[in-house]
Amino acid sequence: MVDEVKKILANFVGIIPPTIFGPDRITYMIEHFDRLGDKDKELLWSMINKLLTVMIERDASDIEFGGHGTNGYVWLRIFGKKQPLQDMPPFTADEMAVLILNLLNENQRSSLTVSRNIDFSYTFRYERKNEDVRFRADAYLDLDCLALNMRAISSTVRPIESLGFHPAVLKILSHSYVKQGLSLITGITGSGKSSTLDAIVDWHNASDPAHVVIIAAPIEYVHKSKACIIRHREVGRDVLSFKEGVIQALRQDPDIIIIGEMRDPDTIMAALEVTDTGHKVFSTLHTSSAVESIDRIIAEVHPSEQERVRNRLADVLVSVVSQKLVPSLDGKRVLAKEVLVVNASVRAAIKNNNTSEIYMMINQGGQFGMNTMEQDLKRLYLSKKISLENAMAYSNNKQRMQQLLAAV
Repeated sequence: MVDEVKKILANFVGIIPPTIFGPDRITYMIEHFDRLGDKDKELLWSMINKLLTVMIERDASDIEFGGHGTNGYVWLRIFGKKQPLQDMPPFTADEMAVLILNLLNENQRSSLTVSRNIDFSYTFRYERKNEDVRFRADAYLDLDCLALNMRAISSTVRPIESLGFHPAVLKILSHSYVKQGLSLITGITGSGKSSTLDAIVDWHNASDPAHVVIIAAPIEYVHKSKACIIRHREVGRDVLSFKEGVIQALRQDPDIIIIGEMRDPDTIMAALEVTDTGHKVFSTLHTSSAVESIDRIIAEVHPSEQERVRNRLADVLVSVVSQKLVPSLDGKRVLAKEVLVVNASVRAAIKNNNTSEIYMMINQGGQFGMNTMEQDLKRLYLSKKISLENAMAYSNNKQRMQQLLAAV
């Protein structure tokens, strides 16, 4: 198959005039993509599916190809470590670009010429298990060359019990117990935020007769309605933006709204407003601690709006879970998390712009289900799940981590 694919790619790349450079080469490929026949496109899809099969069978979470940085190789992330796939022949940057463009429909290719980036989802049939596997994908430019990351989406959802939340925190997260409020799941890319959100949705879906609207870019795990009716709205396909999805959700009789990411001021304001109308909202942020999450939301809006946003956030925020995936002693990864439950003291600290006080409130809030990242890393170290070095490396507050470990 590889030789046939190489021949198809070489023939197509050969039509690109040598005088066209940089991003214009990608544009030229897009404009002339119909010169590839249907049989050629099917073979290119088969090549991608072959790579994804290798990815699954090697327990990789991500696959990377294309762009300047790959040196022509396919790269996998296996248990947190990136490594090239040496048993697969290298491809040129143009060949990789054609493979990537073949995954997109016409509208997506047109969008790529304008935005230079596109998020999308992809599904293929994994023959050995006779099941569909979904991937979250991001196509982008790397030194004028088209590159792609694809992340495997688990076909199963982790039970929420496996995440180790305190019973008091589960009450806060439960729509049956608390009908409204904003709960944030935060962490860097690859920290398992989406998996935690899916676990929360699946938990409600087992017993809560509610209407859940999921707005994400892209939609990853697809839930089947059980006790809940669950709507999936993918940004760019089903709705134009996160903000539009949130505003439209108000007219769709929701109980729970899942916002895949609060990535801009408009989405943040929409999320606060929809929560203020009495809905239960879950969303994510790319932050590494509860305090940083609060500060980030306030800092994202115009200074003239910050006081109003600070007060509104204090009124609607009910919990923040900040998580990391830490390399474990068995060579895999384990979840470490910081948990903030918003009580009267935390609410007052937010309103009075004293967020620096919140860390100690978390540190002393164990009876409410709260814990700092450092306390959770200490727990994982004492239970012999992670090394001392990783406990220190993944802490947010190194000095506090040293104090905790010194007391062991």
